[in-house]
Amino acid sequence: MRLTQTSDLWWKNAVVYCLDVETFADGNGDGIGDFRGATEHIDHLERLGVTCIWLMPFFPSPDRDDGYDITDFYAVDPRLGTLGEFVEFMRVARDRGIRVIADLVVNHTSDEHPWFKEARSNRDSRYRDWYIWSDVPEPDDPQGVVFPDAEDSLWEYDEGSGQYYYHRFYRFQPDLNVANPDVRDEIARILGFWMELGLSGFRVDAVPFLMEDVSRKEEAGHEQPESGEAADRKAQEAGLPDVHEFLRDMRAFMNRRDGSAALLGEVNLPYPDLRKFFGNDLGNEVTMCFDFIGMQRMYLSLARGDARPLAEALRERPAPPKDSQWATFVRNHDELTLDKLTEAERKEVFEAFGPDKNMQLFGRGLRRRLPSMLGGDMRKIKMVYSLLFSLPGTPVLFYGEEIGMAENLDVPGREAVRTPMQWTPHENGGFSTAHPSKFRNPLVTGEYGPEHVNVSAQRRDPDSLLMWITKLIEQYRGCPELAWGRYQVLETGSPALLAHRADIDGATVLAVHNFAGETVSCELTLDGLDDGKVLTDLLIDGTVEIGADGRVSLELDPYGTRWMRASEPELAPADAGDIADSQARDS
Repeated sequence: MRLTQTSDLWWKNAVVYCLDVETFADGNGDGIGDFRGATEHIDHLERLGVTCIWLMPFFPSPDRDDGYDITDFYAVDPRLGTLGEFVEFMRVARDRGIRVIADLVVNHTSDEHPWFKEARSNRDSRYRDWYIWSDVPEPDDPQGVVFPDAEDSLWEYDEGSGQYYYHRFYRFQPDLNVANPDVRDEIARILGFWMELGLSGFRVDAVPFLMEDVSRKEEAGHEQPESGEAADRKAQEAGLPDVHEFLRDMRAFMNRRDGSAALLGEVNLPYPDLRKFFGNDLGNEVTMCFDFIGMQRMYLSLARGDARPLAEALRERPAPPKDSQWATFVRNHDELTLDKLTEAERKEVFEAFGPDKNMQLFGRGLRRRLPSMLGGDMRKIKMVYSLLFSLPGTPVLFYGEEIGMAENLDVPGREAVRTPMQWTPHENGGFSTAHPSKFRNPLVTGEYGPEHVNVSAQRRDPDSLLMWITKLIEQYRGCPELAWGRYQVLETGSPALLAHRADIDGATVLAVHNFAGETVSCELTLDGLDDGKVLTDLLIDGTVEIGADGRVSLELDPYGTRWMRASEPELAPADAGDIADSQARDS
């Protein structure tokens, strides 16, 4: 393949790093993370190998939902800095070769947004139809509520105007009426404004909720909106615009402004329904979609010590359109949802990784990070991140994953994983010089606290998780086959092993992972390869011979991982044997 493709379609093999400005680094000592602090730590991300920063909401907000309740889409929250400091952050990131995308939260606003304040003040307001109103609450079902710990309905009575307004999320987040052309025009202005300031795209929040027929009980009674042909038909009957037409228009607008801009979509739907949000074969809607199903099956595989659930998901997962990509992840900033597992499967994962009710959320997910779920077993942890960077797709890291941060279960709800970044073993973990009482969320304590888990110490330890992930990123970026190639899940003869290969233009990379706590051997058949090539390890030192019939024998340690490239012997990467031969010749 031509290397130039990896820059033309940069998102296909990017390394995306999600950070919350408020909890990343405090640059002015007031206890709140800000753009000044984030800018001072961009070099950490460059050394790690990050190519794209995803910023969680940084807009003005009452901060009742960690910034997702927005009062102004065209400004920076004063607690986090100024617009000038945002531009400085963008300039430094660009200088380090790092793109930046940001959350696009246009499902709803805060109830303190000027649009909603005016909308509720007068039924004749120009902003009245920017939201969704009803004289009586339409039929709904508690199962359709996103946050069942806090809400029991999708409708809230507004005393001022005597009507009910619709809110898919919290009652203080009234849904925008995206069916209104004026609202869609305003969304385009928001996109254009931030793209002019340098953003390379957006992560679109809760894509399937963007446009719903809220008058129908069938729709309101689903945790996720109904999708597929039935939903499209209902929307047409209700006179609603097509959500896919809206996404196509949004993508076309971005392409006119910047042809390299990307949309990263949160679309938690079954694979057949999800593929429509790419734009099917055309790929003209969402550029990347998160693979929620693959993530959930991975945790089921980890709980069982059996790679087959993940292998099944990879075989089921449809190929994205040519210029689109899947986004893979170990966890994100929300609860670790397990909603696509069966009830019995979800119970298995709960028992393995979150047996206490305090570790669970909404009955469907976990509010924990990987290291604590795996009991701090570094073999397992390193294997999981090897999976992340070798599976076909674009890997997305949540801040702190690179050092193995854990959660603080004393923090309510989903914010248990949104604790201050741990930079040093010193006071406040190097996050801030302010008194901890001023922090939004308290630091993690105990064995995963900053005195034990921090960037500074791990940067100096060649065996640390930070250095392991840095190595994985380096090899991933050097293996475009993993992101661009046609992948195939191979038969291993062992339920504990996952083996897959990626091929493009005659180049092959093989990855094998052991989900068991014991040594496992296997024999693989690599069609199209023979003894004219060898497999050279990319993560450890070594070369493996391939038989004339394409067979290769491998052994993996407990929770072991191997990445190998197929090459002609004279073109294979150097290993220890080559170095020894060279030294012998020189002597």
